[in-house]
Amino acid sequence: MEKFYSTLFARQQAANDMPSNVRIWEWARDVFRLMFPERNSKKLLTVEAVKATFTILENELYDLLLNSKDCIGCDHREIVQRFFENLPHIYHLMLEDAQAMLDGDPAANNLSEVIRTYPGFLAICMYRMAHQLWLDRVPLFPRILTEYAHERTGIDIHPGATIGRHFHIDHGTGLVIGETAVIGDHVKLYQGVTLGALSVDKVLAGQRRHPIIEDHVIIYAGATILGGNTRIGHHSVIGGNVWITSSVPPDTTVFHKPQIQFIHSKVDR
Repeated sequence: MEKFYSTLFARQQAANDMPSNVRIWEWARDVFRLMFPERNSKKLLTVEAVKATFTILENELYDLLLNSKDCIGCDHREIVQRFFENLPHIYHLMLEDAQAMLDGDPAANNLSEVIRTYPGFLAICMYRMAHQLWLDRVPLFPRILTEYAHERTGIDIHPGATIGRHFHIDHGTGLVIGETAVIGDHVKLYQGVTLGALSVDKVLAGQRRHPIIEDHVIIYAGATILGGNTRIGHHSVIGGNVWITSSVPPDTTVFHKPQIQFIHSKVDR
């Protein structure tokens, strides 16, 4: 047992090499809540209060990076500056995503409802913040943020994926978007869609393994699209429960033709 205790102690020491997952996602959650007060019980009453809160969050990100030994070679100031300089653009993309969900869902009554309640909106917002950190090669932080969203929503988006404007996730539970997936503008994905790899062999790390989805594509529930050479052409519709491993031309509808039988089962009463 002494050896076991020593092993666990060594792991305890190693775990302290960076801030806890909780601290990292709480920082991102606070940034998200500042941009979308619908998600925050605390309301800021002046522009000065907004500026002051942003300064606090900038300093907190710097502190998180500074205390991460995995990021010891990072330019901490540059990462913080670039993240917050890009935040207005990221915010604009998030608003477009919210509008896409409002426009595309008959059950949505207004933008506030989408922002406040839709799991797809939370997942895409966490992805967009994580993706900025991913572009700056910040270790672990991006995955922590998207896995927090995954845990909360059931939507698994790798921070390395490239996702365009006006992105609509409908329901979203069980949705998977892989690291090298590329999604264009005005794309709509339903629950259970997988944009995955044909192979998970480790030698493929760093190569394109996931599909490209062009603009104005709709992919319905349960569809599985695999492979780095697979491209779904613009304005295509992919039906539910299909399995696709080769490219689809633009303006194409793909559907699964089930063989369903109905058996008369009424009994005498």
